[in-house]
Amino acid sequence: MGDFRVPLIIRGEVIDNCEVEVADRSGGFSFFCPDAAKYVRRIVAPSTDVLADLYTIDFEEIIAFLDRLAERLDLDTNRYWREAFEVGCRTSNLSRPVLEAMYRDSPSALRARAVREVAETRIGIRFLEGWAPSALSGGRTIKVRAVGARSVHLIAGNVPLPAITTLLRSAITRNDAIVKAPRNDPLTMCAIARTMIEMAPDHPLTRHLSVCYWKSGDSGVEATLYQPAHVEKIVVWGGDASLKHVAPRLRQGMDLIALDPKSSSTLIGKEALTDEATMRAVARRAAVDLGGWDQEACVNARVMFLESGVDEIGLAKANRFGQLVYEALQELPLSISCGPRNFDPRLRDEIAALSQQDDFYKVFTDVRNVEKSGAVIVSQFSEQVDFAQLLFGRVGNIVPVERIEEAFAFFSSDTQTVGVYPDDLRLRIRDRAALMGGQWFVPLGYAICGSEVAPQDGIEPERRMCRWVVDTDFDPDLALAPWAKPRETSHTADGP
Repeated sequence: MGDFRVPLIIRGEVIDNCEVEVADRSGGFSFFCPDAAKYVRRIVAPSTDVLADLYTIDFEEIIAFLDRLAERLDLDTNRYWREAFEVGCRTSNLSRPVLEAMYRDSPSALRARAVREVAETRIGIRFLEGWAPSALSGGRTIKVRAVGARSVHLIAGNVPLPAITTLLRSAITRNDAIVKAPRNDPLTMCAIARTMIEMAPDHPLTRHLSVCYWKSGDSGVEATLYQPAHVEKIVVWGGDASLKHVAPRLRQGMDLIALDPKSSSTLIGKEALTDEATMRAVARRAAVDLGGWDQEACVNARVMFLESGVDEIGLAKANRFGQLVYEALQELPLSISCGPRNFDPRLRDEIAALSQQDDFYKVFTDVRNVEKSGAVIVSQFSEQVDFAQLLFGRVGNIVPVERIEEAFAFFSSDTQTVGVYPDDLRLRIRDRAALMGGQWFVPLGYAICGSEVAPQDGIEPERRMCRWVVDTDFDPDLALAPWAKPRETSHTADGP
């Protein structure tokens, strides 16, 4: 018997005919949900005409609706939000204190001031609310409007924030949104939708949100869903596993917005090693970037480059700094970092092996309880560990370098967040680091303090979710009409 139920929600209607059992790959939990294939014809929006009612409300009403919703997403009073959290404590790899902080804090992104800031900065409310004019040369004026679309969202479940982000983006762009709930966070988006239904069942925003779970690759769902007649935008959070079922079904008229998994980096200049007090202060910052959110997010530090040099004195400083980062990691507030629920046994074996190689690595950890203590691995040469892709669970690798620019060799298009110390180093390297692939530069210690206002993963998803429509005017006194141009005389070789 499944441990809990995940309903299907279609534009304000809750369908609780849960007949399909879905088991976690590890066997840790299972849930029941409706067979989405039976309802897919109702899930899809057959025509863009369905968006019309979203234009019967002005943008201020959208802001007010989201603000009221934020108030209702209260962990102490909202039974749906509480259930999503309690289930998340079993399905997520985040520790309970960290997950609780996220469920308490994340709805603030829907508050009026935050929504208005995102809409104005990322798109421009004038484009969302009407036809924004621009006068051009030659007597022309263009009027541009950002129009909504029918969209499908395959969101990530490593943290609950993608659900809030998806609702925010869909609402401000007036999208008809179909959200595929992730297996490791099946109830957060459902909780949001059910709260909207209780709050305002007939509101256009409520009527344009559908939430369901189906197994990726289910042709009974995807053959109907992924058609240009039914969807214009597909937003995919995740890597190849998420894309492999979507990409083959892409057709002309469908726009894929891919939010791929990212890795992040850390650049720490030689100024951090000036004295013991400075090293301790910088180590506290590095520990937050490393351990925040139990190191489950793309923004977290994993490989940290330290401008210490690799001579005897430099390595001694790097090792001392690594020890201080490890100690600071143990002192982080539980609401920020508490250690993951599950620790990768492959990573545990790698750490144990490196602990026996003092000439090549210095490992700071509690060998008896690495699952909770995490670890800081200091390379004794300018190379990262060869298992960098496994660095989760509050495990980081400090790589000493002679010059911080050496770190750029490890950058790629997958490099998302770059935490930097000191600030003037960030200003000095950001142009080149951006060319090498870096996407978000932030002072060391602030990696988990992102904002919906910023672009994500090097793109602007909000603008991509819109259809950009143009209306053009011509001033007949300034722009000569094509039909009014004088006819040119044709001359031939035999002419007069």
